[in-house]
Amino acid sequence: MTPASVVGTPDGSRPGWSIGLDVGGTKVLGVVLDPSGAVRHQVRAATVRGIDGVVGGVVDAVHDLADLAGVAVEDLAGIGIGLPGVVDPRDGTVEHAVNLGIVERVALGALVADQLGAQLPVQVENDLNMAALGAAHVIAEPVADLAFLALGTGVAAGLLLDGRLRRGATGAAGEIGHLTLIVDGLPCKCGQAGCVEQYASGTAIDVAWPGPHSRPAPLELFDAAAAGDPHAIEVRDQFAWAVASAVRILVLTCDVQHVVIGGGVSGVGAPLLECVRSVLAAEAQASPFLASMGLATRVSLAPAGSPVGA
Repeated sequence: MTPASVVGTPDGSRPGWSIGLDVGGTKVLGVVLDPSGAVRHQVRAATVRGIDGVVGGVVDAVHDLADLAGVAVEDLAGIGIGLPGVVDPRDGTVEHAVNLGIVERVALGALVADQLGAQLPVQVENDLNMAALGAAHVIAEPVADLAFLALGTGVAAGLLLDGRLRRGATGAAGEIGHLTLIVDGLPCKCGQAGCVEQYASGTAIDVAWPGPHSRPAPLELFDAAAAGDPHAIEVRDQFAWAVASAVRILVLTCDVQHVVIGGGVSGVGAPLLECVRSVLAAEAQASPFLASMGLATRVSLAPAGSPVGA
């Protein structure tokens, strides 16, 4: 997968330096990639809410990254922008990106291109879809089927199937965080109860392992569990079971070759992966069918420090 296929024209016909931007509710993370696809520079800035703030933040990041690379903006192969909300990559529009202060449908791609004043491809995509492409770009072996499982405030997945993004009929493919995991379980903001994200998200850890915390709650939870705290062990094990359930859902519905875990909770690192694999291995021992799926071997963590979304 070349950088052009991620952020350039659909057929990858314009090779060269490219820029990717991951626009979230709190920060804009941007990277510039050389023609080989290697990340050469990164920039990070606080997100400014509202369409003018988002466009301005993207344009500023593009100029900063182009300057760092010593490349004129008009000579870039393309720009890719990943952000939350309902995104139509065909026309570069976005709506319902409430974390960014964008509700009504706006032509983000066209606005960015106009502000830059350059005739170059600007591709806009849902942030999880971008992360799935990014994960496929950085993992060791080429894959055609991959799910990027984001564990953050909520839970959702980006899907790469047969080498193509699977967005779904309405753009809702991968919204596994709102599948019912526990009947009559914890209430969810979506209006249902017992949703996956009530048990497998960073928010779920905050609720089950309340602060105050001097470090991120997932790190403190896993450290306390490793130190033998009985309550921490209980909370950690339920969390690992819920994440393993999300992995199982993704494999059994899409038969993806890899499930790459990312998002803020993935910062726990190896202890998280070990716990999730342990749950999957235990379930496989009780089910020849699950054993044949090799679930524990299909799950991995996004490379530490790798800006897969950008």
